[in-house]
Amino acid sequence: MQTLGFRPNFCDYTDKEVDLINNAGTIYWPTAFYADLFTTMGKRIFPSINNYAFALDKIKQTAMFKLLDIPHPGTRIFYGRRQKQAVTDFFDFPFVAKIPRGSARGQGIFLIKTQEELATYLKLPGPAYIQEYLPATRDMRVIIIGKEIALAFWRVAKKGEFRTNLSQGGIIDFSPLPCQALELALETASQCNWNDVGLDIMEHQGRFLVLEANMKYGTQGFKTVGINYKRMLESLIVQGKI
Repeated sequence: MQTLGFRPNFCDYTDKEVDLINNAGTIYWPTAFYADLFTTMGKRIFPSINNYAFALDKIKQTAMFKLLDIPHPGTRIFYGRRQKQAVTDFFDFPFVAKIPRGSARGQGIFLIKTQEELATYLKLPGPAYIQEYLPATRDMRVIIIGKEIALAFWRVAKKGEFRTNLSQGGIIDFSPLPCQALELALETASQCNWNDVGLDIMEHQGRFLVLEANMKYGTQGFKTVGINYKRMLESLIVQGKI
């Protein structure tokens, strides 16, 4: 393995480095800038091009879940002022509103309880991403690398907080996860061709739902169980698993 680093001007790579790129069987973590280019030229990359295409885009993820019939909370996207005025025609308070693109770590997620809170949210630029509120004190994070589950754990919300994100005060619980949830995670990653992803899954009334996919998942869970994340990835590459 050899690391060349990211250079926005491809001409800045030396002839030797260009040969390495052209002859590489797989190019790892090529960045979003080069992922499309290398895929177009027929080069295998890791993570997959689908990982880059759906990263930090809840709207595209929701559309994909719908297309593939992957269980997902009731969600609707409202575009423009006229559509946004109809939110309460489809959802009863309380419901969840999110910043649909670019947000992560639990930021840009709001529990909307009143018309005033909705009005404040709708002042944000861009489409309104509205989702039914399914009360829960915990959900599951299942991290899949390659075709296997690398780590899975519960995320438990702190008292008074509806978000379970670790960055929002959630805590990790390594109690066993239901087999159905793990199977749903593997099936979802396979169907969507996501091979480096943290899937958030919740159980509601005996049914398992995929909340969203995180291509920029945190590594705190690995640290908690004493796994060196970078060394693990190196081992997976050597073993030919990614």
